[in-house]
Amino acid sequence: MAVAVEVRGLRKKYDGGHVHALDGIDLATAEGEYLVLLGPSGCGKTTLLRTIAGLEQPTEGEVVIGGSIVNGLPPRARRVAMVFQSYALYPHKTVLGNIVFPLKAEGLDRTAREKQARWAADLLGLGELLDRRPRQLSGGERQRVALARAMVRDPQVFLLDEPLSNLDAKLRASARDELKRFQRRVGTTTIYVTHDQAEAMGLGDRIVVIDRGRVRQVGHPVEVYDDPADTFVARFIGSPPMNLVRRSSTLVGFRPEHLLPAHDVAGEKVVLPFAVDRVEHLSGDRHVYGTISGFGEDTRVISRLPATLTEPIAEGVHDFAVDVRRLRFFDEGTGRRADPMPVTTTHG
Repeated sequence: MAVAVEVRGLRKKYDGGHVHALDGIDLATAEGEYLVLLGPSGCGKTTLLRTIAGLEQPTEGEVVIGGSIVNGLPPRARRVAMVFQSYALYPHKTVLGNIVFPLKAEGLDRTAREKQARWAADLLGLGELLDRRPRQLSGGERQRVALARAMVRDPQVFLLDEPLSNLDAKLRASARDELKRFQRRVGTTTIYVTHDQAEAMGLGDRIVVIDRGRVRQVGHPVEVYDDPADTFVARFIGSPPMNLVRRSSTLVGFRPEHLLPAHDVAGEKVVLPFAVDRVEHLSGDRHVYGTISGFGEDTRVISRLPATLTEPIAEGVHDFAVDVRRLRFFDEGTGRRADPMPVTTTHG
């Protein structure tokens, strides 16, 4: 598959070189892919997006779009379209006026630009809103206007910088679904920035986990969740995050949903005495808090029990277990994945 966007050895330094916003990033996006940049606030993901767009210039490295190095080119020459968190709509213009504006700036004649704008508006369900102004629109409708305005320029790449963060939780979920279906229809390569792991898992064909200007892991959502490359990814992805228990110089990791009452885990498993001290009921699931022993050091952990497991869990010590295939091992010093270590198992 052809590569749409590639960055090579990208570095961005501020404060006389003392602050590394981007610290040697190598990354390639396939044509038509939905790539999500995920990380905590201040990790460099927006700086990376702005550097691809041409709004920031790299200190070192290359940005390649459509096979051509675009360092130094302005955003318009890169054929990218960026949608910001604020949407940046013109309040005095109608929906049609906002969508048409970039085509007008490019000198396209009125008939052609209105035809293109109406096509984009119809694709995003805005046909009946063309005469309204932004203040008359909901948050989700404003987001769609911003997308339509970006789309009329026929970009090679969409760059989306947390476009759903101003929406409430319910609207954000429906807007996420609309974004994914829209991208599949138009097939345009999309790079999306978020700090919300639910958005990343739901939208991305692949996820790029970034921390302190460096890429920690790139992979499909299931891969990043099930096989984290290091302890940062293990703890950042997942709600609740992965449990990590020290054993010698190794950290043994397992997801909360894999720590279950021992009799509910079939096959080869590690049985762990679990001293339960609190239970939360959340959206049908139960989050069980307490301390486990069994790996050599008592550690506080969380178990997530699905609604299908209805047996009561009272305070006190219970035998819980983890399927041995669900264990992940990390070097305590580096945080990187380590080779599996022997553990005492039972069958059942």
